[in-house]
Amino acid sequence: MTSTGRGGATTAAAPPPGPGQLAGLPRVPLRHYGRWVSAAVVIVLVALLARAFAQGGIEWSVVGRYLTASAILHGLQNTVIITLCSMALAIVLGVLVAVMRMSANPVTRTVAFGYIWLFRGIPVLLQLLIWYNLALVFPTVGFGPFEARMIDVMTPFMAALLGLGINMSAYTAELVRAGILAVDKGQIEAAQAISLTPNQIRRRIVLPQAMRVILPPLGNEFISTLKMSSLAAVITYGEMLETAEFIYYSNNRVIELLIVAAIWYLAVVSVLSVIQHFVERRFGRGFQSTPTRRARSIGRRLKGAPEQ
Repeated sequence: MTSTGRGGATTAAAPPPGPGQLAGLPRVPLRHYGRWVSAAVVIVLVALLARAFAQGGIEWSVVGRYLTASAILHGLQNTVIITLCSMALAIVLGVLVAVMRMSANPVTRTVAFGYIWLFRGIPVLLQLLIWYNLALVFPTVGFGPFEARMIDVMTPFMAALLGLGINMSAYTAELVRAGILAVDKGQIEAAQAISLTPNQIRRRIVLPQAMRVILPPLGNEFISTLKMSSLAAVITYGEMLETAEFIYYSNNRVIELLIVAAIWYLAVVSVLSVIQHFVERRFGRGFQSTPTRRARSIGRRLKGAPEQ
């Protein structure tokens, strides 16, 4: 911009102040001294911890040798199997109990509430021991002519499956119920107004929106089940921690074998966390607070489009 002064002289007008300036004052960035101090403290603590482990009495060659030992890998396989089976059982029972909990029948509601109250109130370790020693109460099990000894039916795997799966199902039932209740009732009424069947409403309206609420805590329950599977060592189920215990009982390398188990647990949890992230992003596409890659691409094209 220009302006004409006295005598017809033309002078350039001062440019408007920038976003970080006011009335010609320079922009001064904030100094975050607290961030630098906290970062330095964290780095020093991590360095000291790493130095302590490096100089401690740990034979890292033993850790590397047993990290891929066949016995440890077999225990890891059993850990993953019991986790997947327990969560499958927990999801099936949890959905069933959640539906019962929301039923209009007071008897069904009471039974579902009692189920959740019972299995959430008893510690997991105690449930595992009860299932494993169930033969003390019921020596045989069967229906009609089919009968078997409980000690043959209730193997360590079956006891671990029932103990972990039923315990998790009580928590899963509440997660499913919370997800269903989070769906706006007005959307269900709108779906009924356009003559959708109850099955279509559940499949197209309720379930996609409920999954967005259910998946994050359900993924955390999956990871918790993986870690709680280590409790199955008390009933002699051959998961990874019990395998590590058997090995260090014989060679007396306790901390090395425990570090091996910790590394594998961290590896599996990391994989599950990545899977959980992508699954949550898949079901939360319509509710994301940050724009997706496609939305950003469309925005850039619109900004570059010529004005009509």
